[in-house]
Order: sequence, then structure tokens, then C-alpha cells
Amino acid sequence: MARICAVCSKRPQVANNVSNANNRVKKWVYPNVHTMRFTITGSKKNEVHRGKVCTKCVKAGKVQKVI
Repeated sequence: MARICAVCSKRPQVANNVSNANNRVKKWVYPNVHTMRFTITGSKKNEVHRGKVCTKCVKAGKVQKVI
């Protein structure tokens, strides 16, 4: 479970780092994921899961943070 969102399966992407001379070098762009305890909103059961969730899913209300 490395840098992958448990809800939307967002994962690292490969991008190009472009210099002023238009030289291109590969780089990794990582999603903003945090390890937390959460429940999935809209499900019938109130099961508590633990995993990595991206901040976009938290802000969109797809998951509810458990304290």
C-alpha cells in the first residue's frame, strides 16, 4: 500500500521536468495521500477502515474521517 489512494486509486504519475533549453528529464509526481481511519459515506454499514486516502476524496466528502 504505497502512495495509492484507497478510495479512488490515485497513484504516482510520470511527468517531464522541462528546462529553459527545452531539455526534458523524467520526474515523479506523487498524490497528496494521508494515512487515516475513515468510513465510506453512503454505505449502509458503518465499517471503519484504515488506509491511505487522498485529500481530494476527503474534501469531496467521499470518506468521513474517524477520530
